[in-house]
Amino acid sequence: MIAAAGMGTRFLPQTKAMPKEMLPIVDKPIIQYVVEELVSVGIEDIVIVTGYHKRAVEDHFDQISADLRSNLKNAGKLKLLEETKKISELANFVYIRQKGPYGNGTPLVNAEHLLGDEPFIYTWSDDFIAASPPRFKQMINIYEEFNCPVMSAIRVTKDIDYARYGFAGGQVMREGVLDVDLIIEKPGKASAPSDLATVSGMLMTPEVFPYLHQAMAQLQPGQEFYYNDGLKLMIAAGKRILVCQIKNGRYYDAGNKLEYLKTVFDFALEDPSIGSELRSYIKQKL
Repeated sequence: MIAAAGMGTRFLPQTKAMPKEMLPIVDKPIIQYVVEELVSVGIEDIVIVTGYHKRAVEDHFDQISADLRSNLKNAGKLKLLEETKKISELANFVYIRQKGPYGNGTPLVNAEHLLGDEPFIYTWSDDFIAASPPRFKQMINIYEEFNCPVMSAIRVTKDIDYARYGFAGGQVMREGVLDVDLIIEKPGKASAPSDLATVSGMLMTPEVFPYLHQAMAQLQPGQEFYYNDGLKLMIAAGKRILVCQIKNGRYYDAGNKLEYLKTVFDFALEDPSIGSELRSYIKQKL
């Protein structure tokens, strides 16, 4: 399940007509990287929770138009035609519109009726962790070992990061794996329970939903609704939640301008068709 209903105000005026999830990283939109990573670990069904202004996301994963198909075929761009056609075949897509209070807990409640009684991955449309093996594979491995929800995490090194992310604390089960007893949002370095920032999604089980409903019922008028509020209630009820540090990976947060540009540069420099020339250009500019 991918949450993709945000307004993208940090990228205005660009996002006035284009969803932030469709901003390109070289030649693919951000959300396609997320979808491809999910597919790479065996995910076949993907629910995307959108807003009224996100039709371009649905169109991107739809069948290629007859005009584009004809244009590419007539131009002899058959390889590009095949690559473009494959986008709609990546997975089975379901789209629903977000309804309810602002916050990342609402998409979960909106999609509850579609998720059934199986564990599922909940992630974002504008950030990801490029890792080997994929972050979702690492999370699935931990879930299969302990049979409980798993939050992905990165180990931070900069003081400023302690004011940007949520952090988890708990008993160290082994290097990079915590049995969580505390979740704190943006605590600052002095108050952080560990150096593991919980970012970029979670492998959840259906038992989270009663706690999400309980947390939602406790909201004050105008208050934002975050899924961490449900997780805290789960922990208080004695339910086990683990944090898994994603190994051999780099976290990309394409949700703000500077980090988005860093992401584009990193991927462009690794692109065999343009990387060398871009590297030379950067050196010349600097």
